[in-house]
Amino acid sequence: MEEKSKSAQTSPMITSNGYTLDESTRRLGALEPVPTEVRSDRDALWGRLRRDGYLYLTGHLDAGLVQSFREYYFRSLSASGLIEPGTDPGLGIGSQGEIDRAEIRRALYQDVVPGETYAALTAHPDISEWFAWLLGGEVHLHKRKILRHVRPGEAGIGTATQAHYDLVYLREGTDRVLSMWIPLGDCPVQMGGLTYLEGSHRWARAEERAGNTHPPRWITANLPALADQHDARWLTADYRAGDVVVHSAYLVHAGTDNVDSAGRVRLSTDIRYQRASDPIDARWQEHWFSGDGL
Repeated sequence: MEEKSKSAQTSPMITSNGYTLDESTRRLGALEPVPTEVRSDRDALWGRLRRDGYLYLTGHLDAGLVQSFREYYFRSLSASGLIEPGTDPGLGIGSQGEIDRAEIRRALYQDVVPGETYAALTAHPDISEWFAWLLGGEVHLHKRKILRHVRPGEAGIGTATQAHYDLVYLREGTDRVLSMWIPLGDCPVQMGGLTYLEGSHRWARAEERAGNTHPPRWITANLPALADQHDARWLTADYRAGDVVVHSAYLVHAGTDNVDSAGRVRLSTDIRYQRASDPIDARWQEHWFSGDGL
């Protein structure tokens, strides 16, 4: 019997949109954190980005900063019934009752997304100054920034983020834009974190340069089939509060289903930085809202 990967051992069954991932070492692996000794070596980081398509930076942010935002988020949406009444909002324990989705949209798009607390997190010096250092100059943070929460037990097509790469939604700007995915709180595999298709940035870039561009939509919800098609592994991690993943606009990634036995809601944000001097996609310069067409 084939040996299981470390990540697979953490979560006996990993699914995405209801599809069960193949947990053999041929199809599932672990994200490789950037070693401490090269974290301050810009050339080494660019070498890893070109090779792997991502930088997994453990402990990049202060865990208290991240946890504070998690608590703020769930307090802001508490009137919707998203969180179990009487529980600590910082834990984010999902409610078993009815949820007011209209209230979620109101609180999210009117209060949280355009609010100062979210702006302070996404432009924190440990993020903005780090990108300025990595990119070697003045940087631009796209105003369209996305927050996602996934309740435990939600499953089926459309629940988790389907496989895609970011460039298909950012074609009117530079392809040198970098995304940062931030788990807002601890996010072990069973809570449904982001997973990356190993080496996919190479074939995606080659297809783009050959003129075989993907339309601005998901590639597929069927992650196991996509891994088989490209003979590749999905890479996962047990993320901790403070970890971030920076990835190329060509790297294929997707979300997995939240099957957390403790009932915690998975919360994350994805933001995008680039050199201010490079072309900027004007469509991404307004706050994210439902139905914005992107």
